[in-house]
Amino acid sequence: MIVFSTPDEVPAGFGPSVVVIGKFDGVHTGHRALIEQAQRDAAALGPGIRTVVVTFDRHPLSLLAPAKCPAAVVGPRQKLRLLADTGVDAALVLRFDEERAAQPAREFVEEVLVRRLRASTVMVGGDFRFGRGGAGDVALLRELGAEYGFRVDELRDVRTPGAERRVSSTWVREAMEAGDVATAATLLGREPAVRGEVVHGLKRGREMGFPTANLSPDAEGLIPADGVYAGWLVDFGADGAATAEQIRRYPAAISVGDNPTFFDVPVRQVEAHVIGAEQLDLYGHTVEVRFVSRIRGMVAYAGIEPLIAQMHDDVARAEAVLS
Repeated sequence: MIVFSTPDEVPAGFGPSVVVIGKFDGVHTGHRALIEQAQRDAAALGPGIRTVVVTFDRHPLSLLAPAKCPAAVVGPRQKLRLLADTGVDAALVLRFDEERAAQPAREFVEEVLVRRLRASTVMVGGDFRFGRGGAGDVALLRELGAEYGFRVDELRDVRTPGAERRVSSTWVREAMEAGDVATAATLLGREPAVRGEVVHGLKRGREMGFPTANLSPDAEGLIPADGVYAGWLVDFGADGAATAEQIRRYPAAISVGDNPTFFDVPVRQVEAHVIGAEQLDLYGHTVEVRFVSRIRGMVAYAGIEPLIAQMHDDVARAEAVLS
């Protein structure tokens, strides 16, 4: 997947293309349905037609209304990896700054869709808005498409089997805030994950017989509610440089929270105990912690011994979930 950071980076003669526009926070099943339809449309139009995702480097509300901006489901690098996995040809990641926020709808269409990407089809969701003040909607995009020679397809709501509401990033956040990582996985089409570097912690888990890989506080991805989870630790090697053959996945019991049994953990942490492989040296490695099922909530214990007994039970339950 080619990544462009500005419209000016798109080379002359690029396209024609089928363009999909959206925030793509989470790259959930609804987003992927949109992309898959774009890929089918491109194939139907003939050889040489590219599929391109147009998205933003941040949620627009982070600039327009920071107090209302929701937590990101995935970080910028996670989003690019997930988009690349869909097989799209290119992604144009626009910087959402004051200049972009003030750009009139027609100018956006002329600059990005017509002049740079040579769009033959533009695909959006039903709640799509664009241009200064969100003045542009699907109806306006259709009018401009008729004028400039591109077709507009609007993808209706995507629902999981039996669900009464559409798949959305909002629903994913609600599930994660409740610790319901199984529902989040259904909506995302994959296990929710946090990705970052393994850093040194207090080594308390090692002293109790349960060494953990502690993720850096700047790890990307939405962290679920405090508690203990069954999941996987995927090791991408030092600086994330492992080849596909070198990447390793391990079963893990995962702790999320500030460890209320003690009083020296000032911030929430994600710690993963790799089951059955206590001698791993993961410091400095990039790992992804993937959440499969919540085992229990976070509890303060009256001393080390009951905590160790609980940890033995947590590991056994996590192993049973993952087996």
